[in-house]
Amino acid sequence: MVRDTPRDAPTARLEKSPIHLLHRAGQCAGDIFQTEMGGGDLTPRQYAVLLTVSLNEGLSQTHLVEKTGIDRSTLADIVRRMLKKGLLQRRRTKEDARAYAVKLTDEGWKALKAADPVAKRVDERILTVLPGQQQRDRFMQDLNMIVEALGTVEPQDKIIK
Repeated sequence: MVRDTPRDAPTARLEKSPIHLLHRAGQCAGDIFQTEMGGGDLTPRQYAVLLTVSLNEGLSQTHLVEKTGIDRSTLADIVRRMLKKGLLQRRRTKEDARAYAVKLTDEGWKALKAADPVAKRVDERILTVLPGQQQRDRFMQDLNMIVEALGTVEPQDKIIK
């Protein structure tokens, strides 16, 4: 059992934990996005889906998982909600009758057009916390390196004792 003697030791450990800090940064970014959306019901993940589908018309849900990094069950739920909102449409693919191809509806294009400037403002607001363009560029490179390196890591098999 690990014991922390000073009272602030757990806080200090969290301040040095990449998993915690990345999670907190993501929460902050999501909160800013929601605030900037002015009460709209589009989430950052839904925006990511709209943007990805707009750039890859007819993309299958499986490929959408690969491109966004959103896990399969969460993505299926997001797509289901976006279908109900009339933002997406889907149809069975010709290549595989079990797979769906996803496209934006006219409402989806309108939602994306309205959300694009918001997302850009949020990105800019986040990056302006860093003092210079060089640091901002480096931060983005580092985040992309982390995502690229760890996005393909398979969970290690659990060791059964």
